[in-house]
Amino acid sequence: MRAAIRDVLAQLNRFALERTLGRSIVLALMAALVALLLANFSTFVLVQRTAQFNETVEAQWQARRSGRLVILNLKDAETAHRGYLLTGQSDFLLSYRSAIAAHESLLEQFRARIATDGEGAGDAELVTRLSREKILEMDRTLELYRQGRTLEAVQAVRTGDGQRLMRELDAALGDVDQRMGGELARATARSEGSAAFTSLVNMLAGMLILILAGIVFLLVRRYFEELRAKQAELDRVNAGLEETVRNRTAALTRANEEVQRFAYIVSHDLRSPLVNVMGYTAELDQAGKTLEGALSSAEAERTVDPAVVTAIREDIPEAIGFIRASTEKMDRLINAILKLSREGRRNLVPEMLDITQMVRRIADSVAHQLDEAEAELIVANLPEMENDRLSIEQILGNLIDNAVKYLDPKRPGRIEVRGRDVPGGWVEYEIADNGRGISDKDHERIFELFRRSGRQDRPGEGLGLAFVRNSVRRLGGEITVESTLGEGSTFRLKFPKRLILDEVGETL
Repeated sequence: MRAAIRDVLAQLNRFALERTLGRSIVLALMAALVALLLANFSTFVLVQRTAQFNETVEAQWQARRSGRLVILNLKDAETAHRGYLLTGQSDFLLSYRSAIAAHESLLEQFRARIATDGEGAGDAELVTRLSREKILEMDRTLELYRQGRTLEAVQAVRTGDGQRLMRELDAALGDVDQRMGGELARATARSEGSAAFTSLVNMLAGMLILILAGIVFLLVRRYFEELRAKQAELDRVNAGLEETVRNRTAALTRANEEVQRFAYIVSHDLRSPLVNVMGYTAELDQAGKTLEGALSSAEAERTVDPAVVTAIREDIPEAIGFIRASTEKMDRLINAILKLSREGRRNLVPEMLDITQMVRRIADSVAHQLDEAEAELIVANLPEMENDRLSIEQILGNLIDNAVKYLDPKRPGRIEVRGRDVPGGWVEYEIADNGRGISDKDHERIFELFRRSGRQDRPGEGLGLAFVRNSVRRLGGEITVESTLGEGSTFRLKFPKRLILDEVGETL
């Protein structure tokens, strides 16, 4: 985990230090994002301040309204009070009492809405004192009137104390209105300043975003121009590369054909003197038998030189045997070379192959060898593929024959053929055994012509695996081996799921 974090940090550091077009685009986009975030933040702050301003306006309006209700209610009470004193009608008295009853509630609302600071609390106390003094003044006058002292009551009204209290109360509420109006004006100024600042920030952010958008546009256009130039250059290189590959492929194909023709011609030409050597060897063998007969007749008549007897009966047959063994081996090698040459010239014919059935038929053909070795051959369900039937049969047949041939007699033999589909349109097959195994230094050597590994106690010329690898490569596949000496080997074949041929029947 720490290593992954270090890798990420190292990549970020390289990205930050290298002056590249991609870094310029990323930095421009980051600047645009920062400007947008700043504009959003300033708008958010403005919205919050506007909400607070609206709440302040609403609270002040309610406070001023409650103050107006207090004084209006007192004026209604005063009007009803005077009407009652002048007319004595009970309706005026009921209106007066109703207004006095509502006064405390209205006064309490006013106190709650205005007493938010020290100055507001002072205003509330002043309004409360003046209004209660006004009510006491009116109550005293009504009491005089009820006692029948009408002239005294009228005289009390005429003194003007009630009007003075109302003027002072009106002035106090006017001061409250003026103070709140000043606070509202200052809050309005602050709100307008915030709005102007936010508008300025949004305007600058918008201009910056437009400028950065233009820069990003220019950078992206430059990037695409460079990309088109690189693509054009890559197309030119690819065109030249494809032409070079075609030329070299053609040259390689011609060289391969020349090698195959040379191998065929050399093998064919070698066969003629080899046939002569084999013929003369047969004649020498016949002549040796004639000399043997003559020697036997001569020994019956007289004593023969022991050196002559040794030469005729031992040296000549031994020499003829060596010559015959060498010519037979050379004949097998020439036949193998001719086989490789013919296989390289054969056109491939792709068809859908049931590999499981194919391997089971090969297993049936080596069943007697498996019985003699007391071994088993296990064939799993193998994936199908489209390929050349003869080539695949020869490849699998050679590998299974080798697996049977090199089983270890010290333990029960086991050969397993398995396969699977590989992502990317490939199939893979494995031929695994528990035989002698192959030394690490011989893993590549065994695929070379006339090269073998380990004890040479089995017949063969060292051409089988060379033929297999040549055939596998011709089919567009690959072959590898994993082996441990004394434990067994696994040959792994990998082929395309579908064999693709060019116009002349060769793999692309």
